[in-house]
Amino acid sequence: MRKLKVYLDTSVISHLMQEDVPEKMADTRQLWEMFQAGKYDVYLSTVTLREIQRCPEPKKTQLIGYLNEIRFTILDITEDITAVANKMIEMGILTQKSFDDCQHIGAAVINECDCIISWNFKHIVNVKTIRGVRAITNLEGYKMIEIWNPSVLLESEG
Repeated sequence: MRKLKVYLDTSVISHLMQEDVPEKMADTRQLWEMFQAGKYDVYLSTVTLREIQRCPEPKKTQLIGYLNEIRFTILDITEDITAVANKMIEMGILTQKSFDDCQHIGAAVINECDCIISWNFKHIVNVKTIRGVRAITNLEGYKMIEIWNPSVLLESEG
């Protein structure tokens, strides 16, 4: 059986160190162990790397250290990805202020990932965004994509 293609947004990586939400941090670390074991094909975009670069030290170095523990593919932001991101804004799914989040979703959709994993409930893991992304993938003929928080991916393993 082929591995799931999993797209990670920045929220997942930052939750490896999110002491104020211990249960989310624990789930994220458990998932990270699966990534270390090579259980999934992990994808990130240049947006993720840029967002990590903006973190203050020592957090930035620690997050880069975590990334160095796993294998992942970096996706460049292409015109197609930007087109999906802009479509999300045109359709009123998210606003221009959330353009980075739209690019995360676009990168995952265009590169045919099976799921987007995120702790960002405000912009990504919510009914409005999930339905909007489903509408775009249907309208544009892209492969359907799931949007889950890390706990849901862990539950699917149980």
